Amino acid sequence: MESPSQGPNRDQRPSRKVEEQPPKLVPPGMLLVLLLALVVVLIMSFSSSINAGGNVEYSFFRQQIDFDNVKKLEVTDTYFEGTWRKKPGEGEEQAKYTDKFHTTAPKTIHDDRQFWDKLSKNGVNVVVNKDQLGTGMQVMLWLVGPAILVIFLIIMLRRSQDPMGSGFLGGFARSPAKRFQASDQRTTFKEVAAMEQAKSELMEVVEFLKNPAKFQRLGAQIPKGVLLVGPPGTGKTLLARATAGEAGVPFYSINGSEFIQMFVGVGASRVRDLFSIAKDNSPCIIFIDEIDAVGRHRGAGLGGGHDEREQTLNQILSEMDGFEQTASVIVLAATNRPDVLDPALLRPGRFDRHVTIDRPTREGRAQILKVHTRKVPLADDVDLGDLAGTLTGFSGAELKNLVNEAALNAVRANRNAVVRDDFEVARDRVTMGPKREEIMSAKERRMTAYHEAGHALAGWYQPETDKVHKVTIIPRGMALGVTQFQPDEDRVHTGERRLHAQLAMALAGRAAEKLIFDEYSAGAESDLSRATRIARHMVAHWGMSPLIGPVALRQGEEHPFLGKEMQHTREFSEETAHQIDQEITRFLNEASERATNLLKQYAEQLKNVSEALLEKESLDYEDLVAMLGPPVRDADLAKDEQPKVEGSATPTP
Repeated sequence: MESPSQGPNRDQRPSRKVEEQPPKLVPPGMLLVLLLALVVVLIMSFSSSINAGGNVEYSFFRQQIDFDNVKKLEVTDTYFEGTWRKKPGEGEEQAKYTDKFHTTAPKTIHDDRQFWDKLSKNGVNVVVNKDQLGTGMQVMLWLVGPAILVIFLIIMLRRSQDPMGSGFLGGFARSPAKRFQASDQRTTFKEVAAMEQAKSELMEVVEFLKNPAKFQRLGAQIPKGVLLVGPPGTGKTLLARATAGEAGVPFYSINGSEFIQMFVGVGASRVRDLFSIAKDNSPCIIFIDEIDAVGRHRGAGLGGGHDEREQTLNQILSEMDGFEQTASVIVLAATNRPDVLDPALLRPGRFDRHVTIDRPTREGRAQILKVHTRKVPLADDVDLGDLAGTLTGFSGAELKNLVNEAALNAVRANRNAVVRDDFEVARDRVTMGPKREEIMSAKERRMTAYHEAGHALAGWYQPETDKVHKVTIIPRGMALGVTQFQPDEDRVHTGERRLHAQLAMALAGRAAEKLIFDEYSAGAESDLSRATRIARHMVAHWGMSPLIGPVALRQGEEHPFLGKEMQHTREFSEETAHQIDQEITRFLNEASERATNLLKQYAEQLKNVSEALLEKESLDYEDLVAMLGPPVRDADLAKDEQPKVEGSATPTP
């Protein structure tokens, strides 16, 4: 009696009966190898110098010496090889000899002085080669070498006949995917903080794997593939692992780059092997991380249609579209570059559902911090909710790193618990980089202080900007000083007034240098780059220029390896490009003038903040409130998601 199927809706496959076959004594391939080895031995034997010419008796050789019929003689320890002056004998007897001969030398011949004198007298050209191996040793080497080769080939042939393909080149064709059994999956949705929308989308996949009959009853089909899209560090891999843990099914994990190997066709073979194993063990989940490594647009490679990566992608497309409806195999994939994926990979029937995993909100950050601080003792002054409010824009991976850095800082201070200051130090280290030793002159240090004070005042007295969190002239990362801004809340939209205020804030450090020192420094390079990027987007992408109008203009981008049909060409004329450049320059000049006027209005405050920075090196929000009073704020203005750090880069000579 057949045992019932162990999984839900498992395909009923007929059992395979293995017919007993008589054992093969010697495989045909092995016979061929042995025959080739024998041929090699024979060729080596007959081509050896020891077999050159005809074999003659030693007595006959001595007789020919007496007849002065030896022209050349090569002497070794065990044999003589030489050339006759003319073939011995007459008539028919002469025909049985060749021009060359060899004979065995007696052991005492080397001490026979009369023999060697006769050779010298007859003018025989004698070549002595003492390094030649003996006949027995040579024969042994002729046999041992091919024997080792034959043994090696036999071992390789036996391993290559392994049905699992684990030997020889068969191992390259096997899928390197790691399998995790259902009992090994301890991660569930309870372990994943935030991402409620993404978890609800994947819950249908879990329900289908647990109870497929519920969906098939009304003819519904679960998506064959789910693509997880989001920035790096947002928890895509963790969510896929939790999905397998919830469903309680085997989980096969592989990175997209692991399909590609140096051998042609290996990638496609690995795809076939992976999907074959998955079907045999369904229901299960296949997770392909970083699928953009193998799923990029076809036709963009140097190899054309024969490119190894494209063959692998074609096999993935074929396997996903060839699933049976009751296969119960779900494919999850993760990427942070959905824009480069091949359209055939994203169509319905393959990756039907796209789940976007964005950076967590304030509430989500608080939940993630609670997960990562479960084993970290916290002091009473640590409020994870308030801390989450100061970490706008942090991903899950960055929050985990923040907690670890705070714990490390507490260990360095020999504390038994992590305090609030540890998180502040960790936050500065993560966002601004570690402190570094930088020897600056008094003028450079003073110029850096005024530069950062200019950024701080432009953020303090413009209501459209974010709150100034900290100002420091301690060198961190690649910057000599940093002004750090803290958004009041999570923002998803931007406004024109806020963007103009950010331009003025970015150029305020440069404006402060010009006001005080009557010159610009190279340290404002990063500020100029960021301001120019914002201004270009305002003019050419967001339609905020009255001259250009409400139009989005894509800039040209050429790629040396793409065909003409894949090139990104400029979509506007030279005259329009000139107008765009003029508008960008106008935006930046107006922002610089706005920053200069603001700093002139608050010249006394600029001096006070700069002097305080020279004295303390760092000023936080409370210090600035004590010096400048409450900042000018307008919470009703449009919000944005622009970067939160303004800093002066390391000056170039």
